[in-house]
Amino acid sequence: MKLAMYDAGAGPRVGVVNDGRVTDAGWAGSMIALISEWDRRRPEVEARLQDAPAIPLAAVRLLPPVARPGKIFAIGLNYADHIAESHMETPVHQVWFTKAVTSVNGPFDPVLIARGAPFVDYEAELVAIIGRGGKHIAKADAAAHVFGYCVGNDVTERVWQHRSGQWSLGKSFDTHAPIGPWITTADEVADPHALAIACQVNGETRQDSNTRHLVFDVFDQIAHLSQAMTLEPGDLIFTGTPGGIGAAMEPRRFLQAGDVVRCDIEGLGHIENTLAAEA
Repeated sequence: MKLAMYDAGAGPRVGVVNDGRVTDAGWAGSMIALISEWDRRRPEVEARLQDAPAIPLAAVRLLPPVARPGKIFAIGLNYADHIAESHMETPVHQVWFTKAVTSVNGPFDPVLIARGAPFVDYEAELVAIIGRGGKHIAKADAAAHVFGYCVGNDVTERVWQHRSGQWSLGKSFDTHAPIGPWITTADEVADPHALAIACQVNGETRQDSNTRHLVFDVFDQIAHLSQAMTLEPGDLIFTGTPGGIGAAMEPRRFLQAGDVVRCDIEGLGHIENTLAAEA
């Protein structure tokens, strides 16, 4: 099932996407609340799909599927080609940073280039959404804790990222975590480690890889993070970006106002955001 947050003119609603149309799920709460109660609520949502009217996606605005997650964690240096272009060694241990929850952005909304922070770059990523929370989750059990997957762009301001040993500020500017276009539930993703992933800037392919090239796979990541903290429904995990970032090109090519960045993941859809200067 594909679950989206959308606005048809009357405020945010949870909907089910199918064949280019969205059907109201009949749920008045947040996506996180629905995720928390999914086992009990799913039959109600499925029953509603039988007779509720559907609206063309072109007639609605798609919103971030999780508007204010409790946590956003992202892993760095997790594709071999990205490690090589960064002139780094393959990590022995997973390298993690956080993105502020206020960085969450809609799948087709503008990404802002902040005043005094012009070195903005793209990073197409598979995003895992936690469903069943827990701590000390074994890798063998991790799949059962994933609610679903979506497309993400770990937008990064490179100077702010590297001016200190901590990456989080450079990763946390407002609008710098567009996600969507919806959540594809985990039961519809046969293997999250066999998905083509790509990024285009103004129609030019910059990143073109497959999630099979992850150094630490999604379930390694969940097992590792849950040793330190309790994972909760709606938490987002950005699982790493492949090679092809603008900062690694010769010469380096950072994003400019008016650029259009599209991130695609096989079976999950795409997000597309236009860069704009902060007012």
